[in-house]
Amino acid sequence: MIASYFTYYVLKPQSRNNYGTLLDPRQYPIPALGSTALDGQPADLDGLKGKWLMVQVNGSDCQKACQDKLFEMRQLRLMQGKEMDRIERVWLITDQQPLETLVMREYDGTKLLRVKPELLKAWLPTEADTTAADHLYLIDPLGNLMMRFPKDADPNKVKKDLSKLLRASAIG
Repeated sequence: MIASYFTYYVLKPQSRNNYGTLLDPRQYPIPALGSTALDGQPADLDGLKGKWLMVQVNGSDCQKACQDKLFEMRQLRLMQGKEMDRIERVWLITDQQPLETLVMREYDGTKLLRVKPELLKAWLPTEADTTAADHLYLIDPLGNLMMRFPKDADPNKVKKDLSKLLRASAIG
């Protein structure tokens, strides 16, 4: 009995079983981003509260790495099966340049919002030697940033994290 208390309270296990980095949601509520839809009308992430949001950040010149993340987000959502309606995909576009029509068509269903990049720097934490564009972020249904996936994340491990969260969460 004493050994179990000692083990539990003193030698706390250091292992974790999540792939993404958990962030303290109280530290990262969604700030006022001043975002707009592609047509210039005001639109923000608050309108998507109640859903889990997979978020990627990139400029409108969406090259291969950007398109790969958009593809992964689409596939990760589809892999959740009947739970996929609880997840929305969001691309935060950091400039005012026009988007390629083919990219918009290919990833139809992804919410496209233009934001000011300087506002994202203060909100989205990154790993050393990376930028927000290198990561995939997860926002909980209450509107708090709660997880960051590493650069070039393994989609199978991301899927496991998403599945666990959706199974454990009654909201969203």
